Amino acid sequence: MSVLSALREYACDKTRFTTLDHYVAFAQRYLDFIGIPQSVQAVIVSQNEPHYQFLQYKEDGAFNVTRPLNSRLLYSAADFGHAVPRLRTLLASGRNARPSIEDRELCNRSIYTIQQAIGAALDSLPAGKSNTARKINGDLFERLIQLLIIAQGIDCTSGTVQVPVVVPGVAEFVMRFQHDLIIKYGELVKVIGSVKTSSKDRLGKIFVDKFLLHRMTGKDVPHVAIFLNDVQRKGVLPRYGINSTFLSGHFKGYTVKLNPLDGVYYCDIRPNMLTEDILRHHIRTFDHFLFDDIWELTSRDSIVASVVREEPNEPG
Repeated sequence: MSVLSALREYACDKTRFTTLDHYVAFAQRYLDFIGIPQSVQAVIVSQNEPHYQFLQYKEDGAFNVTRPLNSRLLYSAADFGHAVPRLRTLLASGRNARPSIEDRELCNRSIYTIQQAIGAALDSLPAGKSNTARKINGDLFERLIQLLIIAQGIDCTSGTVQVPVVVPGVAEFVMRFQHDLIIKYGELVKVIGSVKTSSKDRLGKIFVDKFLLHRMTGKDVPHVAIFLNDVQRKGVLPRYGINSTFLSGHFKGYTVKLNPLDGVYYCDIRPNMLTEDILRHHIRTFDHFLFDDIWELTSRDSIVASVVREEPNEPG
């Protein structure tokens, strides 16, 4: 079995990723692999944003081409090995972490590298299994974010929040809301989140969830959205470029006309999110959530609700 085949087989089994150590070890293996000269068929540079690159695998990867990889964020094997101990120290410091500008960059790059190593390995699956690859990749990103938060000493899970609907003065029935991220303190639900590799086709639900929960409980429980990136491949081999999958108009519409979210975070943030007024006010890089906002958000309004934790995912 080739190295790539072994990496692909490993990534397909979600039960192998239950601790942060598992994620780090896999990313290191993948980076070691792509760092070997001639390990891949070709490195293709994006035509419109050249800091994005695509790897084309050899026959053991069906000559598939990976997702766009941001070379400004993706660590080399050596640099990743040096970055991870510092990331662990920052997470273990919890509320007392005082990250420098360099630490914040290290955080975003490390998390981006860990997740893209999984995604890129899964890109070597046959074309007929692309939906399976997307599901595995999304589930593992969700679990990675939970593990990062747990490493800070915070109770979080994915599952279903069960909210009684009171009409009038009597709990008539229960509404159930499934969430990727539920931050709790005992029976108090403190923060609700959506965790996706991309916002494409997924923006509306969390805005609506926040609106409905507020209407039913009268409590303004913080809702956040966490995304890895919002880019996808366009064009044909070898002239590939990238497209943004972020629906700027939808985001602004939901924010202005429905309700703003309490935080939207990216590891790989798009340039317009840093320059357009509404976007830059509401969207930031993921380090701001881990080191700043999470502590402020958990001090805000909360609800007493039953949470049914999700059962561990079956192997992919």
